Amino acid sequence: MKKSIKIIGFDADDTLWVNEPFYRETEKQFARIVSPYYAENEINDELFKTEMRNLALYGYGAKSFVLSMIETALRLSGNKITAIEISKIIEIGKAQLNLPIELLDGVEMVLQKLQPHYKLILATKGDLLDQEQKLQKSGLIEYFHHIEIMSDKHENNYRKLIKRLDIEPQDFVMIGNSIKSDILPVINIGARAIHVPYHTTWQHENDHEETDNSKFITVEKLTEVLNIL
Repeated sequence: MKKSIKIIGFDADDTLWVNEPFYRETEKQFARIVSPYYAENEINDELFKTEMRNLALYGYGAKSFVLSMIETALRLSGNKITAIEISKIIEIGKAQLNLPIELLDGVEMVLQKLQPHYKLILATKGDLLDQEQKLQKSGLIEYFHHIEIMSDKHENNYRKLIKRLDIEPQDFVMIGNSIKSDILPVINIGARAIHVPYHTTWQHENDHEETDNSKFITVEKLTEVLNIL
């Protein structure tokens, strides 16, 4: 892999910095707000259903998440939820958007060591403004030759990315925590992938086809990619 790779793509959320645990905490707060109207242990399942229905319309990211929380609260309460409670939902959404960035262990060291030898790019999905702000707050922007914020991560998205980078698929390796978004579509177009599992994964990202683990590399932590690249 060292000899053939020209560009390394990094996922952002839960690969470079903490993301999903913050969503889980916000969901807990949301469930407490809506609990007077619906069984608290079922609220987040209903929220997930709303998110999935809205995905094609709103896309990914915290703003979409807030809209889905509000819609779910109205539905589960039979439109009886108060303006004050809706305001609380908006506030917990804003609080999530304003969280500081918490880098995962070894991230900056890995980027420092790889940058002299490869072009590094960030390839993430979600709300454009939200992801741009996260990147600015992370202090990592100087390491990346190119930033790609996608509406989604399907095979065609990666094909377009590789074409823009003016390389062949075999010249590219993607590093990320999601089998569904960072690994399968990449290996399916003939590129390489390294999976770095994260302890908390959104339910939607776990919904994927069976995988042949021999077609990609899995490491326990990001710093282990230095033994491969």
